[in-house]
Amino acid sequence: MTAPTSLAGMLTRLAGDAFAAEGLSAAFGQVTLSDRPDLAQFQCNGALAAAKQAKANPRAIAEKIAARLKADPLFAKVEIAGPGFSNLDVTDEALAAQMGAMAKDGRLGAPRTGEGKTLVIDFGGPNVAKPMHVGHLRSAIIGDSLQRLFRANGWNVVSDVHLGDWGLQMGQLISEIEIEGTAPVYFDMNYVGPYPDESPVTMDDLEVLYPRASAACKADPARLEAARRATVDLQAGRPGYRALWRHFVKVSETGLTREFGSLGVKFDLWNGESSVDALIPAMVEDLKTRGLAELSEGALVVPVAEPADKKEMPPLLLVKSEGGVLYGTTDLATIIERVKDQNPDLILYIVDQRQHMHFEQVFRAARKAGLNGKAALEHAGFGTMNGPDGKPFKTRAGGVMKLFDLIAMGTEVAQKRLSEQNLDADIDVAERAEIARKVGIATIKFADLSNHRATDYIFDLERFSRFEGKTGPYLQYAAVRIRSILRKAKSEQAGHTIMRSPEERAVILQLLALPEAMAAAEDKRAPNILCDYVFDLAQKFSRFYTQHHVLNESDPGLRAARLGLCGLTLSALVRMLDILGIEVPERM
Repeated sequence: MTAPTSLAGMLTRLAGDAFAAEGLSAAFGQVTLSDRPDLAQFQCNGALAAAKQAKANPRAIAEKIAARLKADPLFAKVEIAGPGFSNLDVTDEALAAQMGAMAKDGRLGAPRTGEGKTLVIDFGGPNVAKPMHVGHLRSAIIGDSLQRLFRANGWNVVSDVHLGDWGLQMGQLISEIEIEGTAPVYFDMNYVGPYPDESPVTMDDLEVLYPRASAACKADPARLEAARRATVDLQAGRPGYRALWRHFVKVSETGLTREFGSLGVKFDLWNGESSVDALIPAMVEDLKTRGLAELSEGALVVPVAEPADKKEMPPLLLVKSEGGVLYGTTDLATIIERVKDQNPDLILYIVDQRQHMHFEQVFRAARKAGLNGKAALEHAGFGTMNGPDGKPFKTRAGGVMKLFDLIAMGTEVAQKRLSEQNLDADIDVAERAEIARKVGIATIKFADLSNHRATDYIFDLERFSRFEGKTGPYLQYAAVRIRSILRKAKSEQAGHTIMRSPEERAVILQLLALPEAMAAAEDKRAPNILCDYVFDLAQKFSRFYTQHHVLNESDPGLRAARLGLCGLTLSALVRMLDILGIEVPERM
């Protein structure tokens, strides 16, 4: 089924045709919501750029475009302001028609930007044997929102958690367990198996062992060398090490599934760096054969510097002098795997901005070797979640805060807020706990997503948990309040759009801007655009509801129309919040 054309898209086509009729590019006809809604509903600033290209007077061009647009009955007003800005209003009939089309479309007019395209999105990326902490939060929340957004826009999306399960930390753990002497069978060179089904370590054990092993390796070069040797032997296939490693992965995945599940985050694939181990020898040999990889100080590297570089670009290190592979090696092989299995149009990595150099090296090597097929490779980095002191968010004792503990804090504060607002007074204990969980998660997610992903931000649990202002709980409550209105209306049927006031038009225009918001959020990989959109919608609806009767409206037609507006606003709020990964309770 073809999606209805958005109102701004329709106006852009009309303005583009007007520019083309004057012998100018239709691209100058881009129409957007007005940044001065007190002056007009829409604006088109193309006359200024067109005049520069045509070496003509911009106002004269704007007047010609305006004359053509005025002939179309769709427009209620076409005015020129300043040196050549076009201010546009459409008729109430046009707005009503667009609202009718939106109401009939189950996708609410979402753009089909991804029709026939496949996205592989790589996010999450926790390491095996380590508990998830707040440092994993942004990747999980931003990545999940983007996978939901791309799916909503028609893309075929495959998400991969891409576990860190094949690096030095594995060698550190293996060597630590050998030193402890608690599982000797895995280190006996004469033992041929089978190895025990039950893991010799629990997740609690790993949480103790890894920090201890890491600290020992930092303090003692000999200890670090032992960990490196264990890593090389693991990657080379030593049976006891492989068996022990499989236990690490299985134990860790149980905890990670719980942690991601508590955030409502799901993945299509639970692959790790190890999943491409079998591809690496052939890949390395191919790069050597084609002269793309070369030896440098005993290591094998792929030079990726380009003539236009303004600063040094180190080569991608493939194989260390002692034979071990690195993140760059597995990331390059993972591109091969994804191209073979998914044939994607885009592979998007949601990883800390500080890893940008690494991804630039990997992407250049992949393109140089032609390993990425038709796929565009893109790193969408993110900044740091900081505490009130401006430093990375930690526990009160100064330690790294586990993600599970942060969620518990959010739920506790949400329960407090609900009680303060007297929102849960008539709700039983079990439902109250579930509402608090949803509000707590909304607090955490909206606090993160409302900031542009590339920026650092201050996480203030007290501020972001309020039911006033630009917060997740405020938006949940806005949706719950509309749901309550519709519940009280019971079986009353929604009617056709009727506009009697600026407040109604403001809500309608905001609803009709949904396709553009979704397209812009996809284009910029920026969920904060959706946060801005949904907050503006909630505020405009609040102003409408304050000024107008709905249930108490005596005119049946007007009451039905306003119930229809309530219903469509609720659908848009719930849909956008769902893309942000936020659930709306049935009541509060």
